Amino acid sequence: MDIINFYYKRVFDDYTVLVQVNPETFAGIELIIHPDGKVEKTKMTYDEDIYEDLNVDEFKESSPLEFNLYLKM
Repeated sequence: MDIINFYYKRVFDDYTVLVQVNPETFAGIELIIHPDGKVEKTKMTYDEDIYEDLNVDEFKESSPLEFNLYLKM
């Protein structure tokens, strides 16, 4: 069975954070994109409150295409 991940984004003053969440296992990846183009990649394990946390932190749903382009950098 294919898993459809969820993607979120928040733009801060000098960097952008992109988040991928697997809705079944709550595993994911966080990407931090710096102004110089450097991408930090961190594997994450979330809990069932991740969606509420993202909402409180003002993350918005985003495109899997954008996430995967940065993931490949």
